[in-house]
Amino acid sequence: MSDFLEKNPWNALRQFTNARIALGRAGSSLPTAPLLAFNLSHAQARDAVHHPLDADVLHEQLHAQGFESLDVHSAAPDREHYLRRPDLGRRLSEASRATLMQRSAQPNDVVFVIGDGLSAFAASRQAIPLLQAVCPKLADWKIGPVVVARQARVALGDEIGELLDAKIVVMLIGERPGLSSPDSLGIYLTYAPKVGCSDAQRNCISNVRPEGLDYPLAAHKLHYLLTHARRLGLTGIGLKDESDALLASVPATPAVSDESKNPGAA
Repeated sequence: MSDFLEKNPWNALRQFTNARIALGRAGSSLPTAPLLAFNLSHAQARDAVHHPLDADVLHEQLHAQGFESLDVHSAAPDREHYLRRPDLGRRLSEASRATLMQRSAQPNDVVFVIGDGLSAFAASRQAIPLLQAVCPKLADWKIGPVVVARQARVALGDEIGELLDAKIVVMLIGERPGLSSPDSLGIYLTYAPKVGCSDAQRNCISNVRPEGLDYPLAAHKLHYLLTHARRLGLTGIGLKDESDALLASVPATPAVSDESKNPGAA
């Protein structure tokens, strides 16, 4: 009977991607195994959106790695408001704003913000390994405290960076989950952050996770953009990522096709 089975020419490509190809067919539908796998991935993506960030554990992990940390919350009081009112996730709560304003004004070259965004899984799994990979490259930078932000959108980093007098703010935030990546982290850089910055003033590095853009390569790209942002005094459309030209000194990363390279925490 096996002599009559037609080999799927796509099968050989499955080793290179998590995308759903060469799944087979049972009549006019999918076989049971890939259908169940699809349903599981869909459930994991939904869980990622609604799962709360365990900020206490994240602060403990940051302190264990020698980072000072601060805790803030957006104006969205809970997850329901966060999902329904994106504008509330883009500004600090009054209590968090007051906390940051009370800190002594010491200028920082860069402030990192870890935000839950649309995937707390991404923030809790990817942010600290990324910081461990990039901070040794920033020995001559004054790095401010790492800010852990709950119910956060990308623009929340602008207000945080402004209050902490940061030349550059780097938002590490959970991206919109896809069906093969419920824990994908996005990185957003903004020079001279302040309330009202537009997305055209930012640079973005997407799909940071071991199965996508791994930590050494993400750190390489982030260091490149930070260095040139400080040199040029800008980020956004005027700053181009040409870090690939320097990749000879960075471990190679296998190409991974992802169904969700769509940063969506704005």
